[in-house]
Amino acid sequence: MDHELRKRCTSVTQREPILNVPAVVTATIAAFVLVHAGRAWLLSPEEDAEFLIRFAFIPARYDTSLLPHEAFPGGTGADIWTFITYALIHGDLMHLAVNVIWLLPFGSAVARRFGPVRFLLFFALTAAAGAAMHLATHTGAFVPMIGASASISGFMAAAIRFVFQTGGPLNVFRRDADPQAYRVPAVPLTAVWHDPRILAFLGVWFGMNILFGLGSVAMPGVEQAIAWQAHIGGFLGGLVFFAAFDPVPRKTA
Repeated sequence: MDHELRKRCTSVTQREPILNVPAVVTATIAAFVLVHAGRAWLLSPEEDAEFLIRFAFIPARYDTSLLPHEAFPGGTGADIWTFITYALIHGDLMHLAVNVIWLLPFGSAVARRFGPVRFLLFFALTAAAGAAMHLATHTGAFVPMIGASASISGFMAAAIRFVFQTGGPLNVFRRDADPQAYRVPAVPLTAVWHDPRILAFLGVWFGMNILFGLGSVAMPGVEQAIAWQAHIGGFLGGLVFFAAFDPVPRKTA
């Protein structure tokens, strides 16, 4: 009996890196939860509004023809940090839960490949790319943008560069998968457009975001219009800048 128990425990231990969520993803989710809990339990409505002005992304902050720059708290620092901090804030528990559900598979795949430092830098970069796209398409808007969707879209874009590859996470049995499945050489950016599986994923993803933009589909937990342009900005940022973060050597011809 003891021998059989040890055998089963060893089997579970060997599969642990595949089944467990990477620590950096858990920490990211914990940051989402702490920010949300702090807003809900520690801040008054007036203080929460002040918090959003300082840390959400507001395009009007960058248009001095509408209001003087001094009208927005935080000054130059907020002009910079809100490109990232908005991604840590969520509207309600449903909004938070939806983003966590999407972050777990795609963020975990990228975290296993990138490691924690690259993961966090990539999160920040794709958040900034999403904010930049939102700013370009919502000049002068006063409605704050919040949520991690742009970064999650960036993780989706990064994941499709390697998960479909031979020996990758989607090409092995999950029970016996090797952590090296997350470190297979990525498909070159120029070859992305020739893989039918990636094209199918892109078609579905962009189609959903177009429906968000037309108002035909509603996102659970989000009462305001979906910032779908930010999703696209984060996705394109993840697709283009993946190679700059990828620690796995490229496949030679």
